[in-house]
Amino acid sequence: MAELRLSSECRGDSLIVAIGGELDIVTSRQLDEHLTGARRKHRRIVLDLSAVEFMDTSSLAVIVGHWKRLEAAGGTLVLAGARYRYTKTLWITGLADRLTMYDSVDEAVAAEQSADRHAGDEKRPDPGTLEGPAPSASAGRLLRTGDGHDQPRPRP
Repeated sequence: MAELRLSSECRGDSLIVAIGGELDIVTSRQLDEHLTGARRKHRRIVLDLSAVEFMDTSSLAVIVGHWKRLEAAGGTLVLAGARYRYTKTLWITGLADRLTMYDSVDEAVAAEQSADRHAGDEKRPDPGTLEGPAPSASAGRLLRTGDGHDQPRPRP
Protein backbone atom coordinates (compact mmCIF):
# COMPACT_ATOMS: atom_id res chain seq x y z
CA MET A 1 0.00 0.00 0.00
CA ALA A 2 1.21 3.49 -0.87
CA GLU A 3 2.50 5.61 1.97
CA LEU A 4 2.23 9.39 2.12
CA ARG A 5 3.59 11.69 4.79
CA LEU A 6 2.32 15.28 5.02
CA SER A 7 3.25 18.02 7.45
CA SER A 8 2.96 21.80 7.46
CA GLU A 9 4.81 24.64 9.11
CA CYS A 10 4.68 28.41 8.75
CA ARG A 11 7.83 30.30 7.77
CA GLY A 12 7.24 34.01 7.44
CA ASP A 13 4.20 34.54 5.25
CA SER A 14 4.59 31.12 3.61
CA LEU A 15 3.16 27.77 4.57
CA ILE A 16 5.61 24.96 3.88
CA VAL A 17 3.88 21.68 3.08
CA ALA A 18 6.42 18.87 3.35
CA ILE A 19 5.48 15.82 1.30
CA GLY A 20 7.17 12.47 1.68
CA GLY A 21 6.60 9.05 0.20
CA GLU A 22 4.48 8.23 -2.81
CA LEU A 23 2.14 10.61 -4.63
CA ASP A 24 -0.17 8.43 -6.68
CA ILE A 25 -3.82 7.71 -7.36
CA VAL A 26 -4.21 6.15 -3.91
CA THR A 27 -2.70 9.08 -1.98
CA SER A 28 -3.74 12.01 -4.21
CA ARG A 29 -7.04 12.44 -2.34
CA GLN A 30 -5.17 12.83 0.96
CA LEU A 31 -2.92 15.45 -0.68
CA ASP A 32 -5.97 17.25 -2.07
CA GLU A 33 -7.63 17.41 1.34
CA HIS A 34 -4.44 18.68 2.98
CA LEU A 35 -3.94 21.39 0.35
CA THR A 36 -7.60 22.42 0.50
CA GLY A 37 -7.25 23.12 4.21
CA ALA A 38 -3.95 24.90 3.69
CA ARG A 39 -5.31 27.06 0.88
CA ARG A 40 -8.20 28.26 3.05
CA LYS A 41 -5.78 29.75 5.59
CA HIS A 42 -2.71 30.71 3.53
CA ARG A 43 -2.14 32.54 0.26
CA ARG A 44 1.48 31.41 -0.13
CA ILE A 45 2.25 27.73 -0.19
CA VAL A 46 5.59 26.04 -0.83
CA LEU A 47 5.39 22.33 -1.60
CA ASP A 48 8.55 20.65 -0.36
CA LEU A 49 8.99 17.66 -2.67
CA SER A 50 12.48 16.69 -1.47
CA ALA A 51 11.23 13.50 0.21
CA VAL A 52 8.88 12.39 -2.59
CA GLU A 53 9.80 8.91 -3.79
CA PHE A 54 7.23 8.63 -6.60
CA MET A 55 4.82 10.98 -8.36
CA ASP A 56 2.18 10.16 -10.95
CA THR A 57 -0.14 12.32 -13.04
CA SER A 58 -3.09 12.05 -10.64
CA SER A 59 -1.08 13.90 -8.01
CA LEU A 60 0.01 16.45 -10.61
CA ALA A 61 -3.65 17.15 -11.35
CA VAL A 62 -4.18 17.90 -7.66
CA ILE A 63 -1.16 20.21 -7.51
CA VAL A 64 -2.14 22.07 -10.69
CA GLY A 65 -5.72 22.50 -9.46
CA HIS A 66 -4.55 24.15 -6.24
CA TRP A 67 -1.93 26.21 -8.09
CA LYS A 68 -4.63 27.61 -10.40
CA ARG A 69 -7.01 28.38 -7.52
CA LEU A 70 -4.31 30.15 -5.52
CA GLU A 71 -3.12 32.17 -8.54
CA ALA A 72 -6.72 33.20 -9.31
CA ALA A 73 -7.09 34.42 -5.72
CA GLY A 74 -3.82 36.41 -5.86
CA GLY A 75 -1.76 33.80 -4.05
CA THR A 76 1.14 31.57 -5.01
CA LEU A 77 1.99 27.90 -4.95
CA VAL A 78 5.58 26.97 -5.73
CA LEU A 79 7.55 23.75 -5.68
CA ALA A 80 10.85 23.15 -3.91
CA GLY A 81 13.34 20.31 -3.84
CA ALA A 82 11.87 18.26 -6.70
CA ARG A 83 14.29 15.48 -7.61
CA TYR A 84 14.03 14.49 -11.27
CA ARG A 85 14.45 10.78 -10.59
CA TYR A 86 11.28 10.69 -8.46
CA THR A 87 9.25 13.54 -9.93
CA LYS A 88 10.02 13.15 -13.64
CA THR A 89 6.31 13.46 -14.49
CA LEU A 90 6.76 17.21 -13.91
CA TRP A 91 9.17 17.31 -16.86
CA ILE A 92 7.41 14.73 -19.04
CA THR A 93 4.15 16.70 -18.86
CA GLY A 94 5.85 20.07 -19.36
CA LEU A 95 4.71 21.35 -15.95
CA ALA A 96 8.30 21.93 -14.87
CA ASP A 97 8.27 24.78 -17.39
CA ARG A 98 5.00 26.24 -16.08
CA LEU A 99 5.22 25.90 -12.31
CA THR A 100 7.71 27.98 -10.35
CA MET A 101 10.36 25.69 -8.90
CA TYR A 102 13.22 26.22 -6.48
CA ASP A 103 16.09 23.97 -5.50
CA SER A 104 15.19 24.25 -1.81
CA VAL A 105 12.55 25.50 0.58
CA ASP A 106 14.98 28.13 1.86
CA GLU A 107 15.35 29.55 -1.66
CA ALA A 108 11.58 29.61 -2.17
CA VAL A 109 10.97 31.44 1.11
CA ALA A 110 13.82 33.89 0.44
CA ALA A 111 12.42 34.66 -3.03
CA GLU A 112 8.97 35.39 -1.60
CA GLN A 113 10.48 37.65 1.05
CA SER A 114 12.53 39.43 -1.62
CA ALA A 115 9.40 39.91 -3.73
CA ASP A 116 7.58 41.40 -0.74
CA ARG A 117 10.41 43.83 0.02
CA HIS A 118 10.42 45.12 -3.53
CA ALA A 119 6.70 45.05 -4.31
CA GLY A 120 6.20 48.57 -2.97
CA ASP A 121 9.40 49.98 -4.48
CA GLU A 122 7.82 51.11 -7.74
CA LYS A 123 9.67 54.44 -7.91
CA ARG A 124 13.13 52.89 -8.15
CA PRO A 125 12.88 49.28 -9.35
CA ASP A 126 16.02 47.23 -9.12
CA PRO A 127 16.29 44.99 -12.18
CA GLY A 128 18.42 42.51 -10.25
CA THR A 129 15.65 41.59 -7.80
CA LEU A 130 12.38 39.74 -7.92
CA GLU A 131 9.52 42.21 -7.97
CA GLY A 132 5.78 41.97 -7.52
CA PRO A 133 3.59 39.83 -5.34
CA ALA A 134 4.11 36.58 -7.22
CA PRO A 135 5.94 35.20 -10.23
CA SER A 136 3.81 34.53 -13.29
CA ALA A 137 3.09 31.07 -14.59
CA SER A 138 5.73 31.54 -17.27
CA ALA A 139 8.34 32.16 -14.57
CA GLY A 140 8.73 28.39 -14.24
CA ARG A 141 11.08 28.51 -17.23
CA LEU A 142 13.65 30.13 -14.95
CA LEU A 143 15.43 28.58 -12.03
CA ARG A 144 14.78 30.82 -9.03
CA THR A 145 18.05 31.11 -7.18
CA GLY A 146 16.82 33.24 -4.28
CA ASP A 147 19.58 35.79 -4.77
CA GLY A 148 17.56 37.91 -7.18
CA HIS A 149 19.25 36.56 -10.30
CA ASP A 150 17.22 34.02 -12.22
CA GLN A 151 18.95 31.54 -14.50
CA PRO A 152 17.61 29.47 -17.38
CA ARG A 153 16.44 26.10 -16.07
CA PRO A 154 18.69 23.27 -17.26
CA ARG A 155 16.86 20.55 -19.16
CA PRO A 156 16.93 17.09 -17.58
